[in-house]
Amino acid sequence: MAAISLPEIRLVAVPKGARPVFFVDAVAAEEDTYLVLSADPVVEEVTEEPERLLSDAAARIPLAPGTVLVRGGEPLELLAVVHDLDQEPTWREEWVAGALDEIMREVFERGLGSLAMPMLGAVHGSLEGPRFVELLANALEAGAAESLKELWLLVVPERVEEVALGLREAGLDVVE
Repeated sequence: MAAISLPEIRLVAVPKGARPVFFVDAVAAEEDTYLVLSADPVVEEVTEEPERLLSDAAARIPLAPGTVLVRGGEPLELLAVVHDLDQEPTWREEWVAGALDEIMREVFERGLGSLAMPMLGAVHGSLEGPRFVELLANALEAGAAESLKELWLLVVPERVEEVALGLREAGLDVVE
């Protein structure tokens, strides 16, 4: 586990699957333009006509990469669109940066005090930990999310040290 202190923000980087040590107001997740990554993996019996289902699927408009879809609930769900499964690679750094900016805008507008999120672009992509940390630091600095006090960063266990190094290289104080 690694933690940093930005002015008035406590950032905790922990292995994915760890339980938060504080309540989170919102949870961000990595998503694609058609919301396939968050789709329920349970197969349900289909009662609609197949032609109708195919027609509805063909008419569906994809979400723009770099945007964030806000879903209700407690905690609030923020789906960060950082993948387009029709492209190779499926993610782009500018989409991750855009989604991080959008997340910070939502945090600011909603007055959220705490947020949990994975390293966007690294869950289903290959964005390196140190570069993600730079993008995150930029979004935090530019986002003016005064209400944000705690950020729970979910990291795959083998990358916690890499992220801690990235936090240091981004000029952030790391407490381990």
